[in-house]
Amino acid sequence: MTQVLSVKFKADGRSYYFDPNGFTAKLGELVVVETSRGIECATVCEEIKSVSDDDIVKPLKKVIRIATSADKKKVEENKEKAKKAFELCEKKIVEHQLDMKLVEVEYAFDSSKILFFFTSDGRVDFRELVKDLASNFHTRIELRQIGVRDEAKMLGGLGICGQPFCCARFLDDFQPVSIKMAKEQGLSLNPTKISGSCGRLMCCLKYEQDSYEYLNSITPPVGSLVKCSQGTGTVVDENPLTGMLYVKIEENSVPVKVLRDEVEVLHRGKQKKPPEKKENQ
Repeated sequence: MTQVLSVKFKADGRSYYFDPNGFTAKLGELVVVETSRGIECATVCEEIKSVSDDDIVKPLKKVIRIATSADKKKVEENKEKAKKAFELCEKKIVEHQLDMKLVEVEYAFDSSKILFFFTSDGRVDFRELVKDLASNFHTRIELRQIGVRDEAKMLGGLGICGQPFCCARFLDDFQPVSIKMAKEQGLSLNPTKISGSCGRLMCCLKYEQDSYEYLNSITPPVGSLVKCSQGTGTVVDENPLTGMLYVKIEENSVPVKVLRDEVEVLHRGKQKKPPEKKENQ
């Protein structure tokens, strides 16, 4: 077991483990840590705890110090400088007539580098833009192209459910989502109704997919031939969540409601019609 401190560099970002290095930081407190990109300031999201050695990537980077008032002032100054850099970069993008949308600007803690995040439908030749920005800020400039889901995660907002975006609250990584999931969950297949503000299929389609796959596997689909207490009939409708089946016993009869646990499946799925016999000429 290893003692670790869990921190986040962004409120909507993923958490990382660091070696406490003898410091005791409280939840929500700022700490200065050593990273592969240099010295950064992060927020404690979980106080010191013990985790299995299999759950960490060694060697762990160390906490350098609890953030001082000077460190906190530096963070605020960087935020203000990032706002000004954002405005200038937008103007330069227009001047260079580049097909790209600036999303966010981030200053390194020691101001040794400025990151510009943008979206674009294709590849962008931003070499002249980088030169222009470097001549204005006199520091290292890095442009990173991100996807529309990353843009939604950075900017945040409200989903059609009325809640803040899941990606901006707790999702660390984006999981693959397909239209097949919506079909298996009995949702509308209209992309505009099952897509998020980013224009991609909603991440929440993934949440209950495993449950729906299991329920669909034990629920006779429409067209199945089943035997129940009322007789033998065909499933004309089903609800995997409640386990309720609507079975038509006779051709013109009103379907009866039965639970899936109360029927015997004689044939799963629609039955194929036997081929018609051709008369001998």
